[in-house]
Amino acid sequence: MARIVSTVLVVALLAGTAAAFALTEGLKLQPAPISAVSVPRKVFSPVCGCDTASASVSFRLRESDVLDVSVVDADDDVVATIVRGERFPAGRVELEFTGRDDDDLVLPEGEYRPRVHLREDKVTTVMPNPIQIDVTPPVVEAWEARPRVLSPDGDRRADLLTVRYRLSEPAKGLLFVAGRKRVEKRFARTEDVLTWSGRVDGRGFRAGTYDVALGASDPAGNLAALTEPMPLRIRYVVLGRPSVTVAAGARFAIRVSSDAERVRWQLGLRSGSARPGTLRIRAPRQKGRYTLVVFANGHRARAAVFVRPAPEARP
Repeated sequence: MARIVSTVLVVALLAGTAAAFALTEGLKLQPAPISAVSVPRKVFSPVCGCDTASASVSFRLRESDVLDVSVVDADDDVVATIVRGERFPAGRVELEFTGRDDDDLVLPEGEYRPRVHLREDKVTTVMPNPIQIDVTPPVVEAWEARPRVLSPDGDRRADLLTVRYRLSEPAKGLLFVAGRKRVEKRFARTEDVLTWSGRVDGRGFRAGTYDVALGASDPAGNLAALTEPMPLRIRYVVLGRPSVTVAAGARFAIRVSSDAERVRWQLGLRSGSARPGTLRIRAPRQKGRYTLVVFANGHRARAAVFVRPAPEARP
């Protein structure tokens, strides 16, 4: 009789264990009320006034429910409310975290996590995805730009402005020319090099002197203060003076500044080529006003040449 009772007890225990196991496995297979959590932006700045001034929070809701969505800090204390007592249908839920508390004050720098409470399902989930608030802008600690005279004419001589810089934190370097952003680095680094071709839409900048300054943008969107501007001269070919007065048939000299290997010149019916530097040309033998044109890699410079009568020989 005792043996029969023991056998029945063992069978009952085995059956209970099997039932508990089946229940546990069934619970494991039951879909979670919240899934597909996404926080695309891991760091942002509520004060940047840019596209990264907030962080999106999204997840998939298995069934319609009334939600309370808040934000907790590293101590699991609620510091901001995103949604309170709002019903959402089943499917994707898209929310926005502005980085501000319920009094619209910017939260301190640090990491935060969204917390979702389902009132009807009685489930509370703290998302594992941290969101960092960063309101400290980077600082340009050092920078250097070379050359100071740029000639973006495609001959590979002084065609490229090279800027080396060091920042206080990883950020993307930004180059501003004449007050407009012309270059933005792709990656955030504390030290880097950027280059500018001196060209916009395939065409070189007009000759002249422009202010160049360096800025930076960190991953949160905070902008560094621009550096003091540096003058950059864009030059293709420049003549040393706008006009020349010379006696008929006499030789005259004019300075030619260019990065081209050689330049061409034309004065009246005569033409020639020379290296940049001091150009020496003989004036026409007839008095009058002429135009000296000097060409360099598709660019030109002009100077007026006034030819006066040659002095009469003394007897």
